[in-house]
Formats: sequence, structure tokens, C-alpha cells
Amino acid sequence: MTITMYGITNCDTIKKARVWLESRDVPYRFHDYRAEGIEGERLNGWVGKVGWEKLLNKGSTTFRELPGEEKGALDEKKAKKLMLAKPTMIKRPVLEVGERILVGFKPEAYEEVVGGK
Repeated sequence: MTITMYGITNCDTIKKARVWLESRDVPYRFHDYRAEGIEGERLNGWVGKVGWEKLLNKGSTTFRELPGEEKGALDEKKAKKLMLAKPTMIKRPVLEVGERILVGFKPEAYEEVVGGK
């Protein structure tokens, strides 16, 4: 089973999720949005599975700093355009476990889906 974690390295929630995985010897690949960006096809797949509302982090500094007109009247198309342009607006972490997607870090959800030693 291939596991990929998406996020940014300096995020506290990413750090907690990485510690959780590593303490259980769960192998994973880390994809840093700042260094690698995000592909439109992948984002579309995530939106199809969990919805744009769950993925768009309205509490992020990047989102809060947007001009009001960019934040207003959000719909799927506009949200995806924002997340592609500035992937730091995507809630973190996004964990791909095979075909499953986990958004955010909840140890009980990780335990259920990933397990570990």
C-alpha cells in the first residue's frame, strides 16, 4: 500500500502526523506543496472524493490574506482555482492511502486506515 502525505514542512499538524506515522514505522512519501505544487488532476480527484469545502482551509493565513472579492461567492470552480494557484490553502495534511483520502490529522482515523506496528 502506497501512502503519500501532502502538506508543507513547517505546519504543526504535518509535524504531528509525521511523528505519528514514523513512531509506528509506517512508510510514506512526503509531498511538499511549496516545492512540488499540486496537479489539477489530483486536486479534482480529491474534490470528487471529499468535496472542496473539506479541502479548502479558510483558516489558513494564505486564504485570510486574499482580497475580499476573491474570498466571496465561493463555489467548486473558484475554490479549485484558488487551491491550484496557492496550494497552502489546502487543509493539511492530505493523506493518500491507496484510493482513500484523509484530510487533517486525527489519530483515530489514521489508526483505522493505516494501522502500524
